[in-house]
Amino acid sequence: MSTVLIAFIALAISLRFLTLAISLRHEAVLKAAGATEYNALTSTVLALAHAGFCLAAIAESVWHAAPLNLTAVFGVGLYAASMVALFWVIRELGPLWTVKIMIAPDHTLVTSPLFRTLRHPNYFLNIVPELIGFSLALQAFDTLAIGLPVYAIILFLRIQQEEKVMREAFVAY
Repeated sequence: MSTVLIAFIALAISLRFLTLAISLRHEAVLKAAGATEYNALTSTVLALAHAGFCLAAIAESVWHAAPLNLTAVFGVGLYAASMVALFWVIRELGPLWTVKIMIAPDHTLVTSPLFRTLRHPNYFLNIVPELIGFSLALQAFDTLAIGLPVYAIILFLRIQQEEKVMREAFVAY
């Protein structure tokens, strides 16, 4: 495996820990404000699936000694775009952004152009492209072929749950 791909893995892990820290900070503030968490089990399963996908992609990449080639470069580019999208979503949601489904008593519906145009931009502009980009960068094609459909099932369930919570919490949703 090339040193560029090793650096990519280190950066990707660092970014995920950074966003986890942001989520935990926001979660603490939301809980202090009386927020309720919904579907905690699905959030946990989704987080484990995300970590498992990434670990499987890393293991597959090491096993096959993935070279730095055009596929890897494309994957890194897609991953980078997904991270831009993630930080855009975090900026739009501000202290409401967490990796969990949480609604605070004073929670207001975010109606920025991003959220008016696309429901669940975090999932469709960040998570799915992130997983595809990560696996392509590491040329972990088996992980992509097996892991993405499994992840998609969990994500589909999560989106259904989030839709239900949002409809119940916000008339305008």
